[in-house]
Amino acid sequence: RFRCFIALELGVSHRDVDAMVLGGHGDDMVPLVRYATVAGIKVEDLIAKDKLDALVTRTRNGGAEIVGLLKTGSAYYAPSSSVVEMVRAILHDEKRVLPVAAWCTGQYGIRDMFVGVPAVLGANGVENIIELKLTADELGQLKKSADHVRENVQRLNL
Repeated sequence: RFRCFIALELGVSHRDVDAMVLGGHGDDMVPLVRYATVAGIKVEDLIAKDKLDALVTRTRNGGAEIVGLLKTGSAYYAPSSSVVEMVRAILHDEKRVLPVAAWCTGQYGIRDMFVGVPAVLGANGVENIIELKLTADELGQLKKSADHVRENVQRLNL
């Protein structure tokens, strides 16, 4: 959704936008503006900071917006598209770098849980988790998001 909102703001194809969101899927997700590009151009050079901040907020809160537009009670198109992309990467051993819910074993200071991080997907599934250099603020947001995911999992009493 972050990619789509950037594309809409700039009037470009979403295929030319590369953007990464870390953490859980909800209000505390972490859209990484610093790493977002359009055809290799930093988004920060194309969109004013106040508009970028608004896009980050819209991305975090966008689930409800999308469900409202679809009128289906679920935003299933984007997750379905992502699953197809992941399955293709695994079946064809494409070594794609994609945001996935991967089991963290200390990456980003997160242990023993699944959380949204960039990873290399190939024939062996998640072959490598990529640790981006995050600012202290970004890392703090990611840990907060991971804590929220952990709390939600613990509520399930599994």
